[in-house]
Amino acid sequence: DKIVVQVKESAQIGPTVEILKKMMVRRHAGVDDVEIKVPELLLKQEQRTKDIFNIVLGAIASISLLVGGIGIMNIMLASVMERIKEIGIRQAIGARKRDIILQFLMEATLLSISGGLIGIILGLALSKIIMGLTGILTIVSALSIFISFGVSASVGIIFGYMPSQRAAKQDPVESLRHE
Repeated sequence: DKIVVQVKESAQIGPTVEILKKMMVRRHAGVDDVEIKVPELLLKQEQRTKDIFNIVLGAIASISLLVGGIGIMNIMLASVMERIKEIGIRQAIGARKRDIILQFLMEATLLSISGGLIGIILGLALSKIIMGLTGILTIVSALSIFISFGVSASVGIIFGYMPSQRAAKQDPVESLRHE
């Protein structure tokens, strides 16, 4: 008196209900004496849980990016302070502010891209490990890899800009005197 049907994807519930309804009416000689119940409340709760999970993951990722960006900025500021004499020499032999900004921006971007590549490799490896150990399907798309790589490069550019500006604004004479 009861049949339980389960579908793999929530999007297939509607078409499945229609097909089952037609099959049962045909099987019962045209008499519509079957009731099909869909646990909509559970489905809506599942969707809300997924949405909350995505928001929490997004917040954690944003905080991680901010902390990583601040770390890159600190490293680059320390690099500028250590290399004041080098910056002064470059300016004295004709390097423009743009050249110095570009040098430090490239260093910051390279730093963040290398961190991003390490993160991508660890993410792919962790995905494989989770699938192997738990059997939970993890999906890593090429688009997500490209986006994460782009975000990584952007963090380097954004957080490396201020230290590169500070390096370019150094006075060449004062930089050469610096010990």
